[in-house]
Amino acid sequence: MALSASCPSCGAPIVFKSASSVFAVCEYCQSTLVRHDQELEDIGKMAVLVEDRSPLQLGSEGRYKGVHFALIGRIQVKYSQGTWNEWHLLFDDMRTGWLSEAAGEYVLTFMAPVSEPIPAFSDLKIGQRLQVASQAWTVSNLENAECVAGQGELPFKVGAGYPVAAADLRNESHFATLDYSETPPLLFVGEAVEFKSLGMTNLRDGMFVQPTPVPVQVFRCPGCGVPMQARSKDIVAVGCASCGTVVDTADRNYKVLSKAAAIREAQYVPRLPLGSKGRLEGRPVEVIGFLVKRGVEAGISYTWREYLLAGENGTYRWLTEYNGHWNVVDVLSRPPATTKVLEVTGVSFGGRHFKHFATTARAEVVQVCGEFTWRVRRGETNRVDDFVAPPLMLSREGSGKDLSWSQGGYVEPAVITEAFALAGSLPEPIGVFANQPNPWADTTRRIWSLFAKLLLAAILVQAFFMIVSTEKVLLRQDFTFEPRSNEEVQTREFEISGKPRKIAVRQSTSLDNNWIGIDLLLVNKSTGTAWPAARELSYYWGYDDGSWTEGSREDEVVFLNIPAGTYYLTLDPDMAPDKYVAVRDQVEVLTPRTGWSNFVLLTLFLLVFPVFATLRRAAFETRRWAESDHAPTGSDDSGGDDD
Repeated sequence: MALSASCPSCGAPIVFKSASSVFAVCEYCQSTLVRHDQELEDIGKMAVLVEDRSPLQLGSEGRYKGVHFALIGRIQVKYSQGTWNEWHLLFDDMRTGWLSEAAGEYVLTFMAPVSEPIPAFSDLKIGQRLQVASQAWTVSNLENAECVAGQGELPFKVGAGYPVAAADLRNESHFATLDYSETPPLLFVGEAVEFKSLGMTNLRDGMFVQPTPVPVQVFRCPGCGVPMQARSKDIVAVGCASCGTVVDTADRNYKVLSKAAAIREAQYVPRLPLGSKGRLEGRPVEVIGFLVKRGVEAGISYTWREYLLAGENGTYRWLTEYNGHWNVVDVLSRPPATTKVLEVTGVSFGGRHFKHFATTARAEVVQVCGEFTWRVRRGETNRVDDFVAPPLMLSREGSGKDLSWSQGGYVEPAVITEAFALAGSLPEPIGVFANQPNPWADTTRRIWSLFAKLLLAAILVQAFFMIVSTEKVLLRQDFTFEPRSNEEVQTREFEISGKPRKIAVRQSTSLDNNWIGIDLLLVNKSTGTAWPAARELSYYWGYDDGSWTEGSREDEVVFLNIPAGTYYLTLDPDMAPDKYVAVRDQVEVLTPRTGWSNFVLLTLFLLVFPVFATLRRAAFETRRWAESDHAPTGSDDSGGDDD
């Protein structure tokens, strides 16, 4: 049941919607009120909330898994990279929960009981695996933060400087936070959610546009005096486009995070100028930040460019570029489940297997320009592991304090040119990139599919002709060849009718450890035209550590395109001089069934095309993996600077 009371300081009405709420901030006078049964105690003024780009406000409503909720409270937490919001939710079924909002990511969690011991905050490490609440987790972030302000109804007392030591845990389906501000630590379990899926209403005017415009910070670069600006409170670091000095905009004295690069070092000009606006995948974006990272492999330096894009509803995306190859990148709220042997086994995610491609042990920021939502600085480093399943790429970036996963999708330069309506075309890609789609992949699949269909058609045609064709015997006659006689013999006459056709002459002999040579001659009785063929038959057998045989007693010779007419055969034998054994020979002349030679030749011809496409596809993959940590033996390692 809701509790209504009046603010002791200004008399404004205060309504506690949740029975668990014990703390409230008067929206009129900012008095901090503690609930004691039916009375309210004023314990002082609450610090003013820092303005941000959040589309949410007290009174905003939404639905989660079919249950309506409203935002009744808020705390603002400051950490090393800026601030984030924690919104207190009250559901229609009287449950309470929290909606975390940080750098465009929304995570909805509920307090969960903990039965197992929780390790001390000081014992946790980034990437560590934990078993909590019957689930396996990976530590993705460790922060010693502080609560700087509060608003609305809250289930606990807060104030400026309230310490918040927290560890974020993630697995493939859920998100959890261990809150060490209490003893024992509190566990909140939930999941990352898409903002649109919550169906939020009663948002701030213009969604992520401030109802009261936030003054743009305008100041001069401490390094060179050029004017600089930060468009919103989300922006906590700005890099000077002129000299490279990076400034902390959250510091009132504009503290320098990193100094300008030395004059002798190369300056990289962004392909997409800061302030460029466009639409990627149907969503509006604006280029607000540009940085260059460098890695070193086998003594060879290589660089790539990253562009921070501001999107709708306070979201952010990335564009990365290396040697003219582009990727649209989104940070993953639900990272893949991993093992300790990532470099060997790869990663399974989203129903696909991503192979490990390369690890950059030390990716260093060498140039910063524009606005960023974290305190980026020149010289900061992290480890990057890349996994590919073209056209997608998974990247794991880790440092001493956080671990994040992102997924990139390869896009052609022409897509970027069109998305941002660039005046000229972008440089053509150089070489083969890690997740660049293989241009022969689809072609190879289509050609193999067509080959399978044509082969099936050829098999059906071959089967049809073999069924309808019959084997007709034109002559069957027996001969006995005596030793040393070597006399030529002649068969009876036989008729061939119809169109020219194939004629087969089969011989079946009684050879036994013996041989015989026979010169055949097919003769047209009317024209005298003859078709010769010389054959030698041999058959031997014996025992030598087992029985063995060699040769054959039977033989077949085929005459092609024999026209109609009356024919006979002559057989001129040549027998072994040292064998005094007669050889019996049964001669058959027939029109055979459809043979396999044409089918085999057709199959070999059709096979040329898919084999060629497959070889081209394999050559492309060889070029791709030659740039990886798993380069094929004998491939040339190469690197290049993205100048």
